[in-house]
Amino acid sequence: MSPSLRRLWLEHLLKTASVGLGGSLVWRTGSAQTDADASLSRSAPADPPGGTKVGTNILAIRIWPAADHTRLTIETTEQPHWKAHTLKDPERLVVDLRAANPDRKLEELITKTRLEDPWVKQLRIAQPRADTIRLVIELHEETRPQVFALAPTTPYQHRLVIDLIPRDPPDPLAQLLARTQDKEQELDALVRRLDPSPDRPSRPRPERPVTIAIDPGHGGEDPGAIGPGGTMEKDVTLMIARRLFELAEADPGMRAMMTRDGDWFVPLGARVAKARRVKADLLVSIHADAFSNSTAQGSSVFVLSETGASSTAARWLASKENSADRIGGINLASAPEREVRQLLLDLSTTAQINDSLRMGSSVLEELRSIGRLHKPSVERAGFAVLKAPDIPSILVETAFISNPGEEFRLTDDGYQQSLANAMYRGIRTWLQRHSARARAGGMI
Repeated sequence: MSPSLRRLWLEHLLKTASVGLGGSLVWRTGSAQTDADASLSRSAPADPPGGTKVGTNILAIRIWPAADHTRLTIETTEQPHWKAHTLKDPERLVVDLRAANPDRKLEELITKTRLEDPWVKQLRIAQPRADTIRLVIELHEETRPQVFALAPTTPYQHRLVIDLIPRDPPDPLAQLLARTQDKEQELDALVRRLDPSPDRPSRPRPERPVTIAIDPGHGGEDPGAIGPGGTMEKDVTLMIARRLFELAEADPGMRAMMTRDGDWFVPLGARVAKARRVKADLLVSIHADAFSNSTAQGSSVFVLSETGASSTAARWLASKENSADRIGGINLASAPEREVRQLLLDLSTTAQINDSLRMGSSVLEELRSIGRLHKPSVERAGFAVLKAPDIPSILVETAFISNPGEEFRLTDDGYQQSLANAMYRGIRTWLQRHSARARAGGMI
């Protein structure tokens, strides 16, 4: 053991001796004391056959803090064997990783904890046995932790995932309503500044603004496509999505919600669920295409197909985008994930697809005005993120990140803004033509 790791271990033992964390390791298989403990103990795999396998190495450790959870990922050369349980006063999650050789990456994990992490207060590491690493995660408040293993999938080897989910997570609908109220107050203040007279008539209140769900593709463990210059799709889509968000928020007849507003992973089903939670009127999922032929170029717009993809390329792309859950990592045993997977099995209505086609055509025309199109019309495929049965939804492939020229353009601030402007104009045109709510709200 390195001197620095030994120092961390001794510090850990001193801090936790009163709660019995020091000493020999007991692999828990009995009944759990809490709901969180129960899910943790059921998730733990069996001990390695024939005793401990000492050769497992830790390849990487990543931490992804988000507004509604924090994820830690430990990547290993072999299948991880682990046990986990929670402790009180203070709130802690203890994870024992078996058959893991000490590594400097464990020491680096402590420095990766961000001061602004809403859920993780601090991390401590110990080595209670030669074949075991103990990770103690001290939390700001009680959480519903999920610990599960993921099988290898490109570009990762084996992974142990630790999701720290608060007991009372932020409600996206409440956050949206709060922002809408702030927006109304700002508009009232502006009207008062323009006309301060006391007999000024009250500003007429429009109906509920149109709610736009903006979905930046990929994120966190899932980088999406990677361009020849190293540009990651997840970064490009987030930057474009933020620009579209600002345009929508600046429009008095619109309000926007982002399925993620930072670098973290959101399962496909959760993206749909978030859009439905805020009662979104439409959903725009933003991506950057990739293909083995680096000369492929141009923008595309896709909607859901109930019967099959409109082309072989569309079918291949949908399969690639739908693999995000496998790469990003979801806990298939958790009840919420079972519910959202069931939601994705629901067939979208014909009306939803028709509305999506009209919106997609409007957006595609605006994209045509700023650059080349890959296909001249809206394509169809079975994208999981488009399967909300009651929300018109489109997926925009902004450009081919696998094309060196288009990769360069995707990193340009001006081009990102042009893409966001085009999508905004296309959405607004569709709303003006086809949305009764938009007409009632005075957007025409």
